[in-house]
Amino acid sequence: MRFRVDRDAFAEAVAWTARALPARPAVPVLAGMRLELPTDSGQLRLSSFDYEVSAQAAVDVEAEESGAVLVSGRLLAEIARNLSPQPVDFSCDGSRALVNCGSARFTLLTLPLEDYPSLPEMPGITGSLAADAFAAAVRQVAPAASRDDTLPMLTGVHMSFSGDSLSLAATDRYRIAVRELWWQSEYSDLDTSALVPARTLADTGRSLVSGSNIGIALSAVSAGAGTAPSHGEGMIGFENNGRRTTTRLIDSDFIKYESRFPTDFTARAEVSKAKLIEAVKRVALVADRNSPLRLSFTETEVLLEAGSGDDAQAREVLDVKYEGEPMRIAFGPEFFLDGLGAVETETAHLASPCRPSPP
Repeated sequence: MRFRVDRDAFAEAVAWTARALPARPAVPVLAGMRLELPTDSGQLRLSSFDYEVSAQAAVDVEAEESGAVLVSGRLLAEIARNLSPQPVDFSCDGSRALVNCGSARFTLLTLPLEDYPSLPEMPGITGSLAADAFAAAVRQVAPAASRDDTLPMLTGVHMSFSGDSLSLAATDRYRIAVRELWWQSEYSDLDTSALVPARTLADTGRSLVSGSNIGIALSAVSAGAGTAPSHGEGMIGFENNGRRTTTRLIDSDFIKYESRFPTDFTARAEVSKAKLIEAVKRVALVADRNSPLRLSFTETEVLLEAGSGDDAQAREVLDVKYEGEPMRIAFGPEFFLDGLGAVETETAHLASPCRPSPP
């Protein structure tokens, strides 16, 4: 295999593909990145796989000789990232791969290509939406997912598809984040859901190209009279700007969360999001890991407090618009900042739900 490629395009494609490389590969070949240049093709295909997540990218090259090779993915990513801004020449010589760029020359040992597993086939595209909108929704919801692998259900983001509506939800038992948005489905009567690993979904959201669309591919969709089967059972795929990611779904039912969001409130507050975030960060400096941040609302202001007794203490007052009964609430500072960070408007709205009447 032999080709020449633009340095920036090559480095970007390699770095993106390297995201799916396992930190601790179960077998040595999974640390490899497969580079393939098909016959009579001007595109180099790069892929990585860890039996759970796969990543595939393509980059235009000046092809001289077709072929395929498996090299250390992380080493290639480091090399590509540090190359000078000149064309990159890549070639294979027996059990070695050669990378030349300007006056720099690298020799990489190859891994046994025949031992590398076949990548899962991408399911058919079920629908699409703006990449910026999807990335924002993932950024708002994914932080609420749990990082405790003993409860796999809570480590995922629940994606619910209903016609042209897409909902994302996540919880770690202490908080719930939900975001609804519009998407363009290939099935007018689509009704299905998928529980996607939050870590993979967050990585996907961060890597999307702004101003483009993302296609979402479900392994099976319920439409009309039955289920439309597709390749990749128990999987979901994402396609954006010529790059594809697939991941296995979490095989578990998600909680029924709709009733957790009240519709009636006894108190409401409006406050500048930026000022509230800065105040929370300052006051939380004295709060240890298990200490809450306390907020007390009156008609014109909110008092933020942390610490008590003989410990360090902090307090700060902000102006607010407030109506309703007096409200005093407490949060873990990190949880509260995660919630505020998901707010896209300049003003944050806080509300206290009505308590059910005693029997």
